[in-house]
Amino acid sequence: MAARSPVVEDSIAHEALYAACGTRRSLHSTRVLSLDAHGRILDWMSWQETVSLYARDAVAWTLGDPSLTVHGGVSRTSGNQSTLDLHPIVASRGHARPGRFDPSPALTNAALFARDRMLCLYCGEVFSRSELTRDHVVPTSRGGGDSWENVVSACISCNARKGSRSPQQAAMPLLAVPYRPSWVEHLILSNRNILVDQMEFLRHHLPKSRRAA
Repeated sequence: MAARSPVVEDSIAHEALYAACGTRRSLHSTRVLSLDAHGRILDWMSWQETVSLYARDAVAWTLGDPSLTVHGGVSRTSGNQSTLDLHPIVASRGHARPGRFDPSPALTNAALFARDRMLCLYCGEVFSRSELTRDHVVPTSRGGGDSWENVVSACISCNARKGSRSPQQAAMPLLAVPYRPSWVEHLILSNRNILVDQMEFLRHHLPKSRRAA
């Protein structure tokens, strides 16, 4: 088994040091945008995954100014502490498998509520995650599928009032048309702490019809 880089080893072992230095919160709340060598968008990476790429010399190129600094061990020779600056966008060596390029995000309640901005698409009120439900626009009892194009966020009250009827039958018109988000939209919606360089990069890769959103 290959030996770990001192930066990797100490980053994992000394989380108390990050707390003392006031950097733990930023390390754990900030994600790095992962690309392949061709610039294809893959996913968000944690700082641990990013450090691993740097330590394995698997970084092809980077974008943006360094946004995070990871502190490692102290050299016995010089007495200096090692540091590693992480860039907000990191391309790794190699290429993404064709099936991974712009995949469809999985339909989960968390992703659905993020797409609909935590709104009930019937009454228009904002709710917490525990107060929202997944509503099928065309009820499953009437042949409606469990797909992005047929589900919306709905509060418990509106979902119960609509029941097994269509919005038209219930006289409850939708405030927005449900749609399947692109992978880039999903990444934007799933991260509440996107850095400026990352957002600018992602916006350039949004579908043209939704870049102004």
